Amino acid sequence: MDPASQDINLNSPNKGLSVDHADSQSDMVVEGAVGNSVNPLPPGLTEEEAEELRTELTKVEEEINTLRQVLSAKERHATELKRKLGLSPLNELKQNLSKSWQDVQTSNAYLSASATLDDITHSEAYKKTQETLSQAGQKTSAALSTVGTAISRRLGDMRNSATFKSFEDKMGNLKEQ
Repeated sequence: MDPASQDINLNSPNKGLSVDHADSQSDMVVEGAVGNSVNPLPPGLTEEEAEELRTELTKVEEEINTLRQVLSAKERHATELKRKLGLSPLNELKQNLSKSWQDVQTSNAYLSASATLDDITHSEAYKKTQETLSQAGQKTSAALSTVGTAISRRLGDMRNSATFKSFEDKMGNLKEQ
């Protein structure tokens, strides 16, 4: 392995490995390049300047592609490290939500709203309203219980009536036929 073909970038996931320069894109045609047959040179730009710009554009695009490849390799490496550490995306989400909830609870807006709510729940108006609603609920419950008992009694009386028994006998006769 000759030193010229080794990746010597210390931050590279491929450090010390052979780098294949055959994939180089220096011979690629750059889309939208200036001065080709479709796009004439802009005024004030010489052919040499256009060629320099094309060369620079090609180099920048090669660098961008290289950086994308390095980023992709780094992301794969980070994913592998997280897997080895037992960190799953779900665990990360739980940790992020927990951290966010802690941030909310310590925020000025939350603390202010919490203090205001405490003030309200300890106010005389709140206590009176709570007591009134509690009494209204108890009275409503008692009234509904009384109505339920009355309806039950009426249905029982109706079931024991001669008319209902006659109706029940006739329905039983139809059912048997």
